[in-house]
Amino acid sequence: MDTIVKNAFKKVCFWISVAIVINIVIFIFLGSEKSLQFLGGYLIELSLSIDNLFVFLSVFTAFNVPARYQHRCLAYGIIGAIVLRLIFISLGLTIVNSFSWILYVFGFLLLISGINMYRPEKKENQKVNHFALMLVKRFIPISSDFAGSKFFIKIDNKLHATPLFVVLIVIELSDILFAIDSVPAVFSVSTDLLVVYTSNICAILGLRQLYFVLEHLHNRFAYVKYGVATILTFTGIKLMLLLIDWHISIIASIGFIIIVLAASIIISILMTNRHQKC
Repeated sequence: MDTIVKNAFKKVCFWISVAIVINIVIFIFLGSEKSLQFLGGYLIELSLSIDNLFVFLSVFTAFNVPARYQHRCLAYGIIGAIVLRLIFISLGLTIVNSFSWILYVFGFLLLISGINMYRPEKKENQKVNHFALMLVKRFIPISSDFAGSKFFIKIDNKLHATPLFVVLIVIELSDILFAIDSVPAVFSVSTDLLVVYTSNICAILGLRQLYFVLEHLHNRFAYVKYGVATILTFTGIKLMLLLIDWHISIIASIGFIIIVLAASIIISILMTNRHQKC
């Protein structure tokens, strides 16, 4: 493990520690129930974020973004994600509070999303890339080459967007699509704005560092996608079971998420080692 990965891993551990401290504060001031809700929301968001990071990796690869420019793009992407989460969560909670039956719809959509993740990858990412490219072109010309870490440059006294700006748009669009799954999934453990938003933000803040860990080790986590799909399917089923007044406890949910995520990581490592020996 090289220095970059080690430093990134240390920062990931730091943000996990911050989440633990916040969870303890919630436990002290708001009680064990809210604390468990925060933990459940954090684990759901963190596990789903891992799959989103693989999407980011494929975007950077598709656009041939040099590693030194990826840092800035990720930083702006995370800032955008924090703002978008507040909008999506606030809007989602308003809808849930007005129409409680919408949770069953969220559950059905999550179930479908989880099942679709088990299927071979399609070309959704390419469609998003193409859409972002066409969207930017409608408003501003795009330069053919990168200009360092700049998003805009002037060519012949005319403002142009750089390919890095297109990549940023793709990341933001991907996060919107990701939020459509992740926000309803968190509603399966809590509908408290403070708990849902803080758990989401705590998971998001460590994404930049986690990306650089996965960038170097992504081949060793090939089966994590199926663990994420299982968690997404589980949250969908959990919400749909509310229709028959069957509640799965938060402790059971947290235990399930931890076991599935850990199992998918262990299986990925074992299968990778097995393939390397063959």
